[in-house]
Amino acid sequence: MLVIGNQTVRDVLDDREPDILDAVRRAYVTHAAHDTSLPHSVFLRFPDVPQNRIIGLPAYLGGTSPVAGMKWISSFPGNIAAGLERASAAIVLNSLSTGHPQALIEASVISARRTAASAALAVGALTDAAAHTGVSLVGSGVINGEVLRFLRVVAPGLRSVRLFDLDRARAAAFARTHAADLEVTYAESLDEALAAHPLVSFATTAAVPHTGLAACRPGTLVLHLSLRDVTPESLLDAVNVVDDPDHVCRADTSPHLAEQLVGHRDFITTSIGEVLAAAGRYEPDRERVTVFSPFGLGVLDLALAELVHNTAVRDGLGVRMNDFLPVPARETAARPAG
Repeated sequence: MLVIGNQTVRDVLDDREPDILDAVRRAYVTHAAHDTSLPHSVFLRFPDVPQNRIIGLPAYLGGTSPVAGMKWISSFPGNIAAGLERASAAIVLNSLSTGHPQALIEASVISARRTAASAALAVGALTDAAAHTGVSLVGSGVINGEVLRFLRVVAPGLRSVRLFDLDRARAAAFARTHAADLEVTYAESLDEALAAHPLVSFATTAAVPHTGLAACRPGTLVLHLSLRDVTPESLLDAVNVVDDPDHVCRADTSPHLAEQLVGHRDFITTSIGEVLAAAGRYEPDRERVTVFSPFGLGVLDLALAELVHNTAVRDGLGVRMNDFLPVPARETAARPAG
């Protein structure tokens, strides 16, 4: 068993945004080709603290370098007030020949960057990325920090950021950390943020939908990463792109509530994997708002975990635990008695 900690994961993934984007793109296209296995995520909730949850995402990613495993990710919003990260995660990779666990990888960075990479890929696939000069970020946490990192790769003309957060001090700290070389302004209201740019990213801890999209400009792309900000009625008026309809229409997400409202999923236009597989043949709607709602597929986590694992093995990184698994019976029998 190879154990790979947070700092090693960061060292491997830092300054490799093109490699990460490529890995996430291949995972999406492989899923669109039905060469994956994705059981529904398992939600562990706590009756006395309903805002806390731990989610298990098992997955198999096929293609030229198949990989299987599971991400176990927690979300405890109260951590923020205590100066701790809201989310923490670990990924176990399993051997496809024996099923044995072969790597345990700290996955908070993987989880955040695969989410941000999926958002950036959506910008490139669903809009003219080169035309974007600004973005509105709703929520100033880790995810939108990573979103901004990857947006600057696919939209190098990005120069300005409009921030909206209920905690202005938190927004100011975000600006210093993630956007020191950009023009940053602060929205006084959510509608002001929605109207500021034709590119909007929601990454909040909202538990129930709280906003419509009427303030958005025509043709705006909304990256609905937190999945529970936009009212279901607003989704029904938008062009909807998801990662997987069966996964995103669960757990009281906005698309799930929209499905319950109308009794079908016809409001979902396509999936991001299908758009990426079509290689540029997608025509964006210039009048209606487009909403990208990714549930967060486990195959994306596996794609980046495999990138980290392969690099760690090649470069001798991480901690090898040779006594993690049971000793095979034949080796036990071969040992001398006494």
